[in-house]
Amino acid sequence: YRFPETPTPIKAGKRVATIGGGNVAMDSARTALRLGAEESLIVYRRAREQMPAREEEVHHAGQEGVIFAFRVNPVRFIGNEQRQLVAMECVRMKLGEPDDSGRRRPVVIEGSEFTMDVDAVIIAVGNFPNPLIGNTTPGLDLHPWGTIKADDETGATSIKGVYAGGDVVTGAATVISAMGAGKKAAKAMHEY
Repeated sequence: YRFPETPTPIKAGKRVATIGGGNVAMDSARTALRLGAEESLIVYRRAREQMPAREEEVHHAGQEGVIFAFRVNPVRFIGNEQRQLVAMECVRMKLGEPDDSGRRRPVVIEGSEFTMDVDAVIIAVGNFPNPLIGNTTPGLDLHPWGTIKADDETGATSIKGVYAGGDVVTGAATVISAMGAGKKAAKAMHEY
């Protein structure tokens, strides 16, 4: 709201694509409409049934006018001479054999390339803890996928006096879960 005093203006695009199928993607696509987008699209590489977003989030996004492009995956962003986004190259996907988790893997349909005109893209495909934390903190035990190992009840880590909670422990979850972990850890810190 203070641009040009601040270096990062909010670009309210007219045709916005949000990449992803989770709750954050739904929030982002809905927010784009509220910021004035004429069209807001969810671009998701799997089918609607495989979306990780809660059903009510998908429903509300549809009610607000979000357009869904299922089984589509971006492969390249295209800019103009002024280095502004004007389109993204996409491919159509089909669901192949299940992977190790049991979810059917999306597979590119050969020859299905097409261009989607967009002037803003939001990437909402998930999050992972910053590996810098584990790499720079000797003695901090991590799970193989990078989250911090912490006691469920206290948030205590493998380092005495160090506590952790929220997504850095559980992986992507809700704000309410993170707040609960923070309260438990605060109580444990006070007792410590």
